[in-house]
Amino acid sequence: MSTVGASFAADLQAYADAGVDGIGIWEMKLDEASLEQFRAGGLGAASAVPAVPSIHPLPLLPGPDDPRERIDSLLRSLHVLAPFEPAAIVCLTGPGDRTTVVEGLRELAAEARSLDLTLALEPFQREGIENWSIVNTIGDAVELIDEVGSPALGIQFDVWHLWNTPDLFEEIAAHSDRFAGVHVNDWREPTRGWADRVLPGDGVADVPAILGALDRAGWDGFYDLEIFSDNGAFGNAYEGSLWDVQPTELAARSRESFTQCWERRTVIA
Repeated sequence: MSTVGASFAADLQAYADAGVDGIGIWEMKLDEASLEQFRAGGLGAASAVPAVPSIHPLPLLPGPDDPRERIDSLLRSLHVLAPFEPAAIVCLTGPGDRTTVVEGLRELAAEARSLDLTLALEPFQREGIENWSIVNTIGDAVELIDEVGSPALGIQFDVWHLWNTPDLFEEIAAHSDRFAGVHVNDWREPTRGWADRVLPGDGVADVPAILGALDRAGWDGFYDLEIFSDNGAFGNAYEGSLWDVQPTELAARSRESFTQCWERRTVIA
C-alpha cells in the first residue's frame, strides 16, 4: 500500500531492488499472474490485507454494508491469500456491535486455522476510532481475542495506531507472544487525517523506542512498512504525498528510514 499506484509486479521489483526481504500482500493489487510473479521474485510474504478488511464497514474503503456479506468476502479472501503463505492476514472490527464481531471472528479464525493461516486483529488509533474499530489498545485486542477463543487469532501491531496508547511498552512486554505482524510508520504532527502517515523517524512517534521494545520482547518476524499518504485517492491530495514518489525511490528511502530507527533502538529508553 505504500506504493499504491504501482502494480504488484512493479512492487516486487522495486522492493527487491531496495534490498528488503519481504512484501505485504494486498489483495486489491493481485491478478492471475501475481502468485507466479511472487514465487519467482524471492521475497517473503509479510502481513496480507483482504479486499474487504473488516467485519463492519469502514469509511472510504470498498465493500458491502451488511456484516454477513463482509464476512463471506473475508472467507473468500483467506483462500485467495493462502497460497502466498503470508505471516498473517489482517482484520479490523469496524465500528459496530461486539457480538457480531466476536461471532464473525470465530468463523473467520476457524477457516484460517483449517488453511494453516493466522488472522491478525489490528487495534485502531484512538483519534477517530469511532469510525473504524471497537478496539484501540493491545489490551483491548487481547480481551477480544480471549473472548473469541481461537489459537488462530493474533494481533497486528501498528506503530501509527498504537504509539500514543497508555502503557504501550508494558503491553508490548506482556503480550508480544500474541503479535502476528508488525506495521511500521510514523505520525505526522499536526496530522491531516488517517491517510497522512510518514516514514519511520519523520514524525513524532518514538519509533526507535518502539522497535527496541519489540526487539527486547522477542519479536522476530517481518517489520512491514505501511504508509497511507493520500494524493487524492481517498479524497485529499496532501502536499508532499509519499504516494507521488516513484516506487523504487520510496522503497529505498523507506529501508533507509527504518534502518536508521533500528540502529538507534538500543540507546532509547
